[in-house]
Amino acid sequence: VKTLHPGVHGALLGVRDDPEHSAAMRKYGIEPIDLVVSNLYPFEEVRRSGADYASIVENIDIGGPAMIRASAKNHAYVAIVTDPGDYASVLNALEMNIGSLSLDFRKKLAAKAFARTASYDAAISGWFAEALEIEHPTWRAFGGRLVEVMRYGENPHQSAGFYIDGDKRPGVATARQLQGKQLSYNNINDTDAAFELVGEFDPARSAAVAIIKHANPCGVAEGTSLKAAYAKALACDPVSAFGGIVAVNRTLDAEAAEEIVKTFTEVIIAPGATDEAAAIVAAKKNLRLLVTGGLPDPRTPGTTVKSVAGGLLIQGRDNAVVDDLELKVVTKRAPTPVEMADLKFAFRIAKHVKSNAIVYVRDGATVGIGAGQMRRVDSS
Repeated sequence: VKTLHPGVHGALLGVRDDPEHSAAMRKYGIEPIDLVVSNLYPFEEVRRSGADYASIVENIDIGGPAMIRASAKNHAYVAIVTDPGDYASVLNALEMNIGSLSLDFRKKLAAKAFARTASYDAAISGWFAEALEIEHPTWRAFGGRLVEVMRYGENPHQSAGFYIDGDKRPGVATARQLQGKQLSYNNINDTDAAFELVGEFDPARSAAVAIIKHANPCGVAEGTSLKAAYAKALACDPVSAFGGIVAVNRTLDAEAAEEIVKTFTEVIIAPGATDEAAAIVAAKKNLRLLVTGGLPDPRTPGTTVKSVAGGLLIQGRDNAVVDDLELKVVTKRAPTPVEMADLKFAFRIAKHVKSNAIVYVRDGATVGIGAGQMRRVDSS
């Protein structure tokens, strides 16, 4: 509790040109503090590590956030540094200004400090809700760390940034980019949709490929190899596949890479890639290649958030898996085993197609996908 001492917080919160504050500080021997550098306990990292309840609680910092907030509130006199990425600029400014920082600089540091503690508290409250299975907490907070500022958003007139929240789910946010241009807003949105879809298919059972355009699949297929699955997926709609995103459920090999690069593709995302495959993709310098180290588990609970005017709509991730469902046959003729396999295949895909969604499938491959139409008839 040393950092919660009145001597510390008096030094941080004291208003220097207030006579009463100055008198109280002199009376109690409190010297003002002009600069605070604080790194919080690694709560987020400990939580992600799978530590036990007691260890996670032990890593909830109390004194650090208190000092940060006090310093940030009194930014008229105190500079608060919470991001190691700011150390160089702070040192440079101190050197240039003979040991002082401008008020404008301190304001920006204060804004970042409050954002840091807000994100930290959001992680803590989110963990408690998860650990205690509180489905709809009265207050909900979300936090994240900026990793990319994009040239624009969905359209050129929209600004956009990419934040990560610490979730280790394999996907575009946790992937390693081996090559290619910076990912755009639309690239990230579409790549996430593609990899979540291909995660529906067990790589031990079959190779699977999904081709995505505007967050909707334009071709999905299973096969004995990624090359075979890609050929079947591409055949569904080769025109729409141009400029699309390709997701695969196995390590990308050279044979599959050679086929994929024949069609203009924005992004390839895979659990891994062989050196030979990476070399083939490297010949297309703008083609992004992402590797994730694994597949997203379609059964894992999660949260989806949509902003509406004045609020947020929050729901659980759609983690229904067709293999877990009890299917009832209500027609006079029951599907054959081959037809049932195709029906289950179509179910996996329809889950990822914008409603109204119609998916035509034959022999483990889509032959037609209708998405996003106002009438089901039009989607078909």
